[in-house]
Amino acid sequence: MEMRELRYFVAVAEELHFGKAAQRLEIAQPALSRAVARLERRLGVTLLQRTSRKVTLTGAGAVLLSEARAILGAAAAAERRTRQAGQRRPRLVLTVKSGTGGDLLAELLDAYRTEPGAATVDLLLCEAHQHRELLRSGQADVALLHLPFDSAAGLDTEALCTEGQVAILPASHPFAARSRLRTAEVTELPELPMARWPGPDGSPPEGTGPEVRNLTQLLQLIALGRTTVIVPESVATDLRRDLSAVPVLDAPPVTTVIAWPPQSRLRAVSDLIRVATGL
Repeated sequence: MEMRELRYFVAVAEELHFGKAAQRLEIAQPALSRAVARLERRLGVTLLQRTSRKVTLTGAGAVLLSEARAILGAAAAAERRTRQAGQRRPRLVLTVKSGTGGDLLAELLDAYRTEPGAATVDLLLCEAHQHRELLRSGQADVALLHLPFDSAAGLDTEALCTEGQVAILPASHPFAARSRLRTAEVTELPELPMARWPGPDGSPPEGTGPEVRNLTQLLQLIALGRTTVIVPESVATDLRRDLSAVPVLDAPPVTTVIAWPPQSRLRAVSDLIRVATGL
């Protein structure tokens, strides 16, 4: 299979319309149809069911779509990393969830900046559970993850620190004056259903609380008295005045790790990891 054929197939599979896919690829529709047909003949399977009204993926087509996305992503990542390795002054992209990292992130960047030949570090803020895709696609080189909330499957990691968890509550709530809480007390508040973060598969857990994808959105909903959450205590650094953080004694500890793709060979990535683990 050729990369061009895979790009053509992915466009049709995502649009489920040959005309729209041809416009997206900026090629003629007949040429696109012929290319997909050649790919089907070469593989000996039907990838797309075509009628006069719609285009649908077959089971084989769904498999190829997943594989083709991974192949194209890996190719783009290889191109980016190869060019990056050849730069006179390399650049690194460090991805973190918006609103997390806190003092650790600032300390890491300050310490790495003093290293001889340190690369320029660009920060890429992301939403929950986008890290793996950003690392896999080559859009980011390293990430800060919080276990067990984030998945580190398929990545190399080094542990940086472990911390407890706190409940974030409206400052006016009666529990805000408590010195400590237990998980059951927080999760059973009928007036403040627990916020639902996406799980490792990207989907939120069952529940009645609002679905949230970033910290800014979450804190606003808590301040409005719509929800609550249990999060790592570092999230509560410089918390806004209308919110309070109360330690949750029986919540499991959270470990912050630095993660990177196992195939990474960049010297700058190794240097950043060394600095991070030495903090």
